[in-house]
Amino acid sequence: MPAPPFDPASPLLFVVNAGAGAQDVDAKRAVIESALAAHGRLGELRVCQPAELPSVAAQAAAEAAARASAVVAVGGDGSLNAVAQAAHAAGCAMGVMPYGTFNYFARTHGIPSDPAAAAQLLMNARPQPVQVGAINDRVFLVNASLGIYPELLQDREAFKARFGRSRWVAFVAACATLLRAQRRLRLHIEQGDRVREVKALTLFVGNNRLQLEQIGAEPEDTVPGAPGHGSMAALMLRPIGTLSMLGLLLHGAMGRLGEAAGVESFEFHHLVVRPRRLPGRREVMVAFDGEVARMRAPIDFRVLDEPLYLLQAQA
Repeated sequence: MPAPPFDPASPLLFVVNAGAGAQDVDAKRAVIESALAAHGRLGELRVCQPAELPSVAAQAAAEAAARASAVVAVGGDGSLNAVAQAAHAAGCAMGVMPYGTFNYFARTHGIPSDPAAAAQLLMNARPQPVQVGAINDRVFLVNASLGIYPELLQDREAFKARFGRSRWVAFVAACATLLRAQRRLRLHIEQGDRVREVKALTLFVGNNRLQLEQIGAEPEDTVPGAPGHGSMAALMLRPIGTLSMLGLLLHGAMGRLGEAAGVESFEFHHLVVRPRRLPGRREVMVAFDGEVARMRAPIDFRVLDEPLYLLQAQA
């Protein structure tokens, strides 16, 4: 797939999630306008509420493709995912101004976590291909999962609403979720010619090597390419007792999750998962880049053949 046409003189289209990050819309607007003015560039802001984000991102991406420009996500992981979905479908380039907590996608691709610095980088950036994954029909940039991890994300949002946004709040929410984990998944997993039945609390798929490095869960290189650069990584947490769960939390806090009891990791390009659901239940809860949704089985994880073209600093 060739790189989309990109005209630096064409206005950049900024999709601003009014509900993301600690700074208000006026502050975000000021950062963007300052960068545009300093470099003599043109830009348009599309401000929206979280519920409007998919439709606004799709319209902005279609306009960016028609103008040989780029659509820029301004927000956290959920905003980036919505804009990436739209940009990938429209075939236009995408830029990033991160306002999230962890910003794994931005950091992996050399984009500063500081929004003002990221805006300055955008002014002279050019599209470069980066790997994206898919869970059924949804694009994801960093990770996707089913099982207890979607529950963890919902608990994290509840903790954030009560105690604020920070890495420690996210960690405490994770501890609370894991320590009450009871639901076990029965999964039929197909990986090429290999088929197996497993029991697990969660199946986590990572497309970002930085995130895997930080939690200490990098799989051995068993297929061509590292996670995020040719392959993806799968982590399965098998059902374990309370004491083992406490050990897992300790290993995770120390960045050594791969050494914890009950954790299995492997690499893949394409994985089909069929949860053995309860009678009458057609959908399963999944998570992708911090968003939670219901999807019909089978759940298909794969590295997409078509990359996403991300605005990055020129070498």
